[in-house]
Amino acid sequence: MVQTVPAAAAQRLFLGAQGLLDDPSRRATTTTLQALIERLGFVQVDTINVLERAHDLTLFSRLDDYRPEHLKKLLESKRSLFEGFTHDASAVPTAYFHHWKPRFARDRVRFQAHAWWQYHFRGTDGAQVVEGVKARIEREGPLKSSDFEHPEKRGPWWGWKPQKAALDFLWRSGELMVPRREGFQKVYDLTERVLPDHHALPCPDADEHLEWACSTASERLWVFTPKELADFWNSIEATEAKQWCTAAAKEGRIVAVEITGADGEVRPAFALANWEGRLAKLPETPERTRLLCPFDPILRDRTRALRRFGFDYRFEAFVPEPKRQYGYFVLPILEGDRLVGRLDPKLHRDQALLEIKGLWWEPGIRATKARKRGLDEALQRMATFVGADAIQLPW
Repeated sequence: MVQTVPAAAAQRLFLGAQGLLDDPSRRATTTTLQALIERLGFVQVDTINVLERAHDLTLFSRLDDYRPEHLKKLLESKRSLFEGFTHDASAVPTAYFHHWKPRFARDRVRFQAHAWWQYHFRGTDGAQVVEGVKARIEREGPLKSSDFEHPEKRGPWWGWKPQKAALDFLWRSGELMVPRREGFQKVYDLTERVLPDHHALPCPDADEHLEWACSTASERLWVFTPKELADFWNSIEATEAKQWCTAAAKEGRIVAVEITGADGEVRPAFALANWEGRLAKLPETPERTRLLCPFDPILRDRTRALRRFGFDYRFEAFVPEPKRQYGYFVLPILEGDRLVGRLDPKLHRDQALLEIKGLWWEPGIRATKARKRGLDEALQRMATFVGADAIQLPW
């Protein structure tokens, strides 16, 4: 018989797997933070700073006492984390570095065959630019993109100068690492100088990498579809994850289940074989309201967030302002184990003011006094974290 995972259970399992049922008031140290990131698998790094950096918001939502210097120490001093690419730039446990080697090889081929290469290296010999950038870092040591001059001012982003594209290519293909950032600009150095021991490890074969990718993803999702397994690290294909699920189910490591979604629809999936035991051992949901980063792990897969929580979220920073439904950098509101609303914040650093430009409760959610009080407390914690002395509300 196929077991059914009720909607509420599926929500709690996911929140528990992703560290949102643990006590956020526990002491935050580099050891606590390392354990948290290992539990999450990785934390996405993003440049948008309208409130605070995405990785800092994700970690702060789980640890009240988290401070950015904790993460900086793990990345730059202890080297127990490295900056790698999953769906985007992310802080990843260094113990997993050798499992980035298949990705490095894959991305090297993909970049060179993609229009990206022709676009960024137009009018130049791309291979020669790449070799020249790498040779200069070999000679001079760590360098930033701004250390390379190019006579043609191409502007930001898709107007990258060829040397910046070369740096990104060398990073994505594993020849360079990012040992630190300066003013959030990446500083690049040779991988063998940044992580010499891990650089020397052999590349895992296809079977070993598939087992690692699926087993580690399953331990961070607990209930999942093959596609969700494949998407977790973004390092294998969904067909490979499906084959792994079939084999793991035969071995009794996982079981076929049906998940009841927030909309009441039942969908086939898989779960860890001991999912019921894990559910029973989960702590009580913290009685507090929290503001989540738009790139929080429980929101990264928008389709899953809608099915699991009934929360339809779209990141609108890159949507033209007139077409935005809510705002530029909207934070979902997590009340206990429910996503109950969203708000649009902006930090005015020169005024030490946290402005809330808009607040929207989900359909059916009443703005009770208790709910407003919980949100006020969450905003006060956030204001303290981002260095705001005052909060401006839209009511």
